[in-house]
Amino acid sequence: MVKCCYSHTSHLCALFVLSVQTPEATVELTLTSTTSQGRREIIGPTASEVLKRDPLHAFSCILLEEEESGDQFELNIAVTNPEKIGLYNHYGPFPCFSVSLQTTLPMFPNKMFSVRQRFSDFLGLYEKISAKHSLLGCIIPPPPQKSVVGMTKVKVGKEDSSSAEFVEKRRAALERYLQRVVAHPSLLQDPDVREFLERDELPRAVNTQTLSGPGLLKMINRASDAVNKMTIKMNESDNWFESKLQEVENEEQLLRRLHAAVDSLVNHRKELCSNTAVFSRSVAMLGSVEENSALSRALSQLAEVEDKMEQLHQQQTFSDFFILAELLADYVRLLGAVRCCFEQRMKVWQRLQEAQSTLQKKREAEAKLLWANKPEKLQQAKDDINEWESKVSQYERDFERVTCTVRKEVLRFEKERARDFKQYIVKYLESLLHTQHRLVKYWEDFLPEVKAIA
Repeated sequence: MVKCCYSHTSHLCALFVLSVQTPEATVELTLTSTTSQGRREIIGPTASEVLKRDPLHAFSCILLEEEESGDQFELNIAVTNPEKIGLYNHYGPFPCFSVSLQTTLPMFPNKMFSVRQRFSDFLGLYEKISAKHSLLGCIIPPPPQKSVVGMTKVKVGKEDSSSAEFVEKRRAALERYLQRVVAHPSLLQDPDVREFLERDELPRAVNTQTLSGPGLLKMINRASDAVNKMTIKMNESDNWFESKLQEVENEEQLLRRLHAAVDSLVNHRKELCSNTAVFSRSVAMLGSVEENSALSRALSQLAEVEDKMEQLHQQQTFSDFFILAELLADYVRLLGAVRCCFEQRMKVWQRLQEAQSTLQKKREAEAKLLWANKPEKLQQAKDDINEWESKVSQYERDFERVTCTVRKEVLRFEKERARDFKQYIVKYLESLLHTQHRLVKYWEDFLPEVKAIA
């Protein structure tokens, strides 16, 4: 269940006024929120302590609190019933997922509805919202990555445990992806998101193919961005952004290592399941040929215990993967999306620097025309200066807006990360505890059979 927060009755008006020293007194203004009725309510500490230290950070916190304190609506979204339908470029059927939504949001005409979407539709949704909102500094939740091997097994119609496991993993990943999308207030109100949730048979997304023209263009752009990142150094005037970016990069590396360790744990537990099943069958065969009745009965009981343990190990393997490993994999990708926000801010800053450099060149050209006494070209030079002054002003506003958005997005991300990790870690520990309790019970029930052997 996702709780969405909106504010309809208040408009945030942050008063960033520092302490004013006068001979008679010191006047301190606090952060206030002006409601639609004209009342001002204190929603933060005094400005002299917070705003002097980091006014933009304080403003971002206020925006986030204002957003979260709005009206709350329930929204339940689920991705279920993967089903193979149709032909996909004559390579065989492809899986289609049912997207079900139950909500009390007034923006939706129906309270409950369900549509069927392909995996490419999920990728197409990401491309659409990323093209619009990433430019503003928003964190766009990334969808699950493509798997050529897994999809090949599904398309050729190979029905085995690995194919079914792949489809289930993809279904769960798509559900988490959609839940994160609709949990973002700006993304939920996007027309493309609403169309995805309400409309069946969307136009096929062609930009999601790796070897397509747009796909190759994205690869080239990513390579160009990587080169620019290495060659262009942003003169960061805000220590908050520098420290946060360093934290994000360090955390991403640590989570990658932890995910690799958990992935190894999942593989080892799968191997344990397989070996336990082999051991159970071997003990059962040994018990069937044992002449001592008490020992034969004990061996048969041991085989049953090992069979139950194999099932427990299998269940714990699912918990290891779906609760812990997938959480880490999701946040590795999310941290990559956070880095993209910082990179987008740097792109806006680069555009501002280029505009300021061009404006300086235009002014120098005007000075040369004045010195050379060429009045026929002077008016054009002045028009160019006015044009670039307007662009510089616009780019400065864009940079300030993106800076504020990135701050707010990072603060929201940190809150959601803390909540998710607490929820999933507690759930994972409970599953481990439940597994160990059942293992102890199985061995305690088996102990009398061992003691009964003459």
